[in-house]
Amino acid sequence: MSSINAACEGPTRREYVMYGGTVAVGGVLAGCTGGTGNMGDGSSDSTDSTDSYTVSMEPVGDVTFDRVPDRFVAYDGGYADMAVALGKADGLRGLGGADRYYTSVYDDVPGVDIDRSIIESHPEVRTKEEFYELNADIHLYDPEMLINWYGWNGSDVEEIASNVAPFFGNLIFRRSDSWHDYRYYTLYEAFEMIARVFQREERFEAFATLHDEFIASIRSRLPPVEDRPDVLLTFAGMEEPTTFSPYRLTDAGTSKKQWRDLGVADALAGTAIENLSTTNRGKLDYENLLEVDPDVILIRGHEQKSPTAFRDTVLAYMEDHPVGSELTAVQNGRVYRGGYLHQGPIHNLFLTERAAKQLYPDEFGDVTDETELFDRQRVSAIINGEF
Repeated sequence: MSSINAACEGPTRREYVMYGGTVAVGGVLAGCTGGTGNMGDGSSDSTDSTDSYTVSMEPVGDVTFDRVPDRFVAYDGGYADMAVALGKADGLRGLGGADRYYTSVYDDVPGVDIDRSIIESHPEVRTKEEFYELNADIHLYDPEMLINWYGWNGSDVEEIASNVAPFFGNLIFRRSDSWHDYRYYTLYEAFEMIARVFQREERFEAFATLHDEFIASIRSRLPPVEDRPDVLLTFAGMEEPTTFSPYRLTDAGTSKKQWRDLGVADALAGTAIENLSTTNRGKLDYENLLEVDPDVILIRGHEQKSPTAFRDTVLAYMEDHPVGSELTAVQNGRVYRGGYLHQGPIHNLFLTERAAKQLYPDEFGDVTDETELFDRQRVSAIINGEF
């Protein structure tokens, strides 16, 4: 897509308001952070500059801003979490998929909160009417996802980008969609782009340092490669699962980052089983699982459950299943929740900590205990610009 200018100084954008099914068009300037362009919290990376700046990310390309965006809509919890990590939680106006945005982690970070009523009010922002209504300053969406998943076309994307605010994002949580034939980004590559949009690069750098130190610390305590478990990551959303939709850990999408960082082996390596995607919904039954017989089974679709609730439902059912009970992972009680599909930098810290306990409890402690492997207070300080 071509370069987009997100200017806020002249009447280049219009506000569309729905009244009884008709569209009233007025020359009302959509809001951006006004005045001097200061981010307003006195933090170390605030700026008084009024100069425009350009940030580039595939598939949108160059986007030029005359002011730092304030109000934003994010498609998924990963991009929303990036904004929260940059101290922009107050700017959230809606989500494209709120059911996969897990905000409970913020309860464990002092001084960090998000208005859940906004998420409840606008949990699935996917139509042009909703984008007009919310009147955000930026949309943290991959527009190709709107085209390929929700029936938009290129003119729809251009309309919203011109009349409301630009799109900026890249679908990075997986790499198995045939239509995604442009560059992917790692979690921290995408996070850096979002930090540039919000002009909070210093907070990004502080997070990147914390992340790198944390991962290095975890890796220094891992057992030798030959002693690490074979892991099967799958989706089975029922409390009494009978079939399982597999993921491949070799997929470099951000949703599996913690497993790659922990150096686990993909139990499906060397098989013809493919990754779960929009076009492939293959399923395995218990007999298929028994052929693979992984050391650890990770099941997605249960993130609202506590570790204990998961064991009392999903694992308990598998233990009573005539074939499931023969699985090594079931016999050893090594069946766990599989983590979020959409994770940002804060999510990733918590999920990596949890994964380390799931896979290596002798080294890091049981997943049900409260041992902290990273500094929550340091995370809070970065988010609040107090580093």
